[in-house]
Amino acid sequence: SLTSLNDVLIPFAQNTFNLNIAESMLIQTAFFLAYFVCSIPSAKIIDWVGYKRAIIIGLGTMVAACLLFYPAAKIPSFPFFLTAFFILAAGITVLQVAANPYVAVLGRPQTASSRLNLTQAFNSLGTAVFPWVGARLILKESVSAAAQSASQDAVIKLYVYFFAVVLVLLALLFAVFKLPKMEAAEHHIGEKVRDSVWKHPNLVYGAIGIFVYVGAEVAIGSDIANYLALPNIGHFSAEIAEPAARYHAALAVAARYISLYWLGAMIGRFIGSAVLQKVKTSKVLAFCSAMAALL
Repeated sequence: SLTSLNDVLIPFAQNTFNLNIAESMLIQTAFFLAYFVCSIPSAKIIDWVGYKRAIIIGLGTMVAACLLFYPAAKIPSFPFFLTAFFILAAGITVLQVAANPYVAVLGRPQTASSRLNLTQAFNSLGTAVFPWVGARLILKESVSAAAQSASQDAVIKLYVYFFAVVLVLLALLFAVFKLPKMEAAEHHIGEKVRDSVWKHPNLVYGAIGIFVYVGAEVAIGSDIANYLALPNIGHFSAEIAEPAARYHAALAVAARYISLYWLGAMIGRFIGSAVLQKVKTSKVLAFCSAMAALL
């Protein structure tokens, strides 16, 4: 849900900081740069403290990032926003690197991909709901000073008063909850690993595939509101004559449709989780890749 809210904050940043579309996309650049920069350090953190503590560290990092949205919205400061997004994504990276192996090993190896799809499907429930909620709360159809102040207050309420509190509660829950040990998936500092990722071409090709797929997924989510707000596409707020005011009002309406995009992802993942119980992963992957390329 936090990731999908970026799609709503892009049009918010365009208005609040007077940015063009290209400049506002720095939000996604800062966010996903953290995945690239922090993935290997996240693995090192797991080596040092273990999977459970790494999950708590990831959640704690996300809490700190959410609190940064307060000065970012109050000043307001776009560099503060980008910093908060980078730190938030760094926490999510640690969380994902630590949590995904649990999902993979808790059960039969043959159905690991099904379990991963199922967890992502529940994750997609948040990504389907929160863009609509965020668009309603954050994006205002008016460009008045009062509307802009209300938008900034909505950002603070979502990130500081809601997400920060929920993440703190999750961190406390993980701290007291006994997670099963994964001896087979862990190695100790100083222990020599007699293997290399380059010896597994399916892993290398999979990383390339995910790189291309995520690029497409994020680009669509980020751009769809701006695209639908165009006068010849969505036909929103057509009654407003002044072009800049009409586009701003249309953007507030168009952003609500981001949820439909992520809802499709949620439905597809639930279907995929069920299908992968019966059909080989390679066949499902080949079919989905071909359909995605055609689309």
